[in-house]
Parts: sequence; structure tokens; C-alpha cells
Amino acid sequence: MGKSSISIIGCGWLGLPLAEKLIEEGYDVKGSTTTPQKLEILHEKKIEAHQILLNPHLHCSTTEIFFDSNILIINIPPSRNSNVLEFFPQQIKSVMAEINKSKIDYMLFISSTSVYAENNKLVTEDSELDPVTDSGKALVIAEGLIRADINFQTTILRFGGLVGPGRNPARFFAGRKDIPGGNTKINLIHLDDCIDIILTIIKSRLWGEVFNAVSDFHPTKKDFYLKAAEHYNLEKPEFSEVDQDYKIVSSAKIKSIMGNEFVFRKFY
Repeated sequence: MGKSSISIIGCGWLGLPLAEKLIEEGYDVKGSTTTPQKLEILHEKKIEAHQILLNPHLHCSTTEIFFDSNILIINIPPSRNSNVLEFFPQQIKSVMAEINKSKIDYMLFISSTSVYAENNKLVTEDSELDPVTDSGKALVIAEGLIRADINFQTTILRFGGLVGPGRNPARFFAGRKDIPGGNTKINLIHLDDCIDIILTIIKSRLWGEVFNAVSDFHPTKKDFYLKAAEHYNLEKPEFSEVDQDYKIVSSAKIKSIMGNEFVFRKFY
């Protein structure tokens, strides 16, 4: 059996290197971008490039060609709009309408661990979804819409905070004072591990699943960001003694399938 053809909606920080790795592995890859300027960048990397806008309805002059794949990866985060609870689910509905007119059999939806409550506990894929932020709530709605569609099989992949090339974590808190929650545990994952996990799901045909994906190393916010600021030679942040609610995300399920530790256990 030949390699599957894969379409990726969202060739940004994660989607672009993912597309490159999939091509290296022998897959035919189509990728989308919202800007015409980036089409040439995708072409140069041998990605079949398509311009797709989701405002929130899907606009694309090459829709049938883009969705002519076996697998679709949706890799777009909820917007920061005030109406994200309506806007993001409508974006997903627009994509699903096209999937149901296509030959796509499998979908990978990139979600986030923000769907879980900050309940000061360990959370697994079976834990209750009770997000704090509007973007987390929008993701829960989107996940529900996708999982209710029986015309294709979907795996949902919930990543923790993303770190790696071009994402300097120290900049978030550099120089800030009285930051609460310094002793709370954080959940992070490196770009290389994100790509390895996605490849495992595709190659092992792990469809119809839900996976958390974070490093099993959970430093405190204070420890991580102080060391990150020192590493990048930035002004160190200062943390207050005020506690914050937190969660510790378990990735035991995906690790048991992959059979090995993540490449980047620590990030500094």
C-alpha cells in the first residue's frame, strides 16, 4: 500500500516543519496559508500550496484539489476575537462541510490541554473538560462537533505549551514583577516531539483516539522562567507568593504506544 496523501490546514510554526518532515517520509503533502506571500515559501519546500481563508466561512479557489487527500490535519488555533466562542466553531463547521464532500477518511485535530480545568490535580484523557479561557471553551465546542461526525475518523491531539525554535519562552515574563503562581507546575512540549507524535499517529493508524501530549517533566513556573531568562540573557521576572490553580497533564497514554521517552524532557 502506498503512502497516504495529507492536507494540512495551517502551515505555521508547527505545520510547516511538519509538512517538511512528512515529505521527507515520502508522503504527498498539501498545505494551506492565509497569505499569498507565503505560497512561494511553501512551494520552495515542495509543499503543494493553497490559499485558504476561514472568516469564518471557507474561501479557496482550489477547494476540491486541496481536499483531495486521504488525511486532513487541522492545525489552526482559536482566534483572539471577542466572539471566539462563535467564530472558531463556525470555522470548524466550514471545514467539516468540505470534508464531507471529499474522499478524506481520517482527520487529525490539533487541540490543547487548555480544555481541562485548573483543578490542582493530574488530568488524563478521561478527565472532565472544564476550560477556564474562552479559547479553551471554543476548542471543547469544536472537539464535540468533530467527534459527532461519523463520516470520517478523527484523532484529537491535545498539546501543552509549545516550545522550540523561534519560540523564546522567556519573553512572556521577562522583567515583570509580582507574577502569581510561581510554585505551580507547568506543562510544555517541544516542537520535535509534536512532530514525532503526529508521525506515530499517522504511521500506526491511531484513529478515533484522544491523546494528551506534554513532557513528563513539570517544572514550576518560577524555576522554568527564571532559567529561561538567564539562558536568553533577559531581565529576570519576579514572582509573588500568591498561589494559582493548576493542572498536571499526563501523557502516559501516547507514551505507552510510542514506547519511548520524548526527545526533549527538559527545555533549558
